[in-house]
Amino acid sequence: MKTPKQLERYFKGAANHRRIAILLAVEKNEGIAVEELADTLGANLKTISQHTRSLVQAGLLNKNYRGYFVFRFIFPVAIFPLR
Repeated sequence: MKTPKQLERYFKGAANHRRIAILLAVEKNEGIAVEELADTLGANLKTISQHTRSLVQAGLLNKNYRGYFVFRFIFPVAIFPLR
C-alpha cells in the first residue's frame, strides 16, 4: 500500500495533459527515445525532456542511457493501469 505522500508525488507528477500524453505514448512504445516522443507528440524536444524529467522524479517513468540516447520506460510499480 502506498503512503499518502507517495500518492501525492505520483499525482503531482502526472498532473499535466502533456505528461499524461507522454505516459500513454511510452506505454504504447516501451523504450521510446525522447526525440521520438517529441516527434510522436508534435512537441518541442526541450519541453518533452523537461516533462519526462518530472515524470522520472515522480517515480512514474524510468530512463535508460544507451550512448547519446536516453530511452524511457514505464516504471514497473505503477499505481494504476493506464487503460
